[in-house]
Amino acid sequence: MRKIREIILHCSATHPGMDIGVAEIRGWHQDRGWSDVGYHFVVRRNGAVETGRKIADVGAHVQGHNQNSIGVCLVGGVNRGNVPDCNFTAPQWSALHDLVSELIDDYPDAQVIGHRSYTTKKDCPVFDAVSWWYGK
Repeated sequence: MRKIREIILHCSATHPGMDIGVAEIRGWHQDRGWSDVGYHFVVRRNGAVETGRKIADVGAHVQGHNQNSIGVCLVGGVNRGNVPDCNFTAPQWSALHDLVSELIDDYPDAQVIGHRSYTTKKDCPVFDAVSWWYGK
């Protein structure tokens, strides 16, 4: 079993009209040559949580941090001009809170963090994940 140390939040960098899920993201990732979708969970616009990779399997979502992390992707994150925009829906926020709570229950030593904390090349997930989770 993997030692989970991080729950890393992402966004799909899609505009609000794109209601995509694991199947579409899997296709994009496989087109890049990956074996599967990089995330363990995807939270759709309606708040539905879809399972991607099994938690037991190493993800492909943050270079150098996949071995001991779980990747969670929120659908959305840019406006129609592809400018970063924290445009997630109320059902997504609720589902994300519930999912992260469950993951923390299962992995109490894990820290919640956003993808952008690991690179200056990404705005993902377009909000401060640390403040969102720990600022409660």
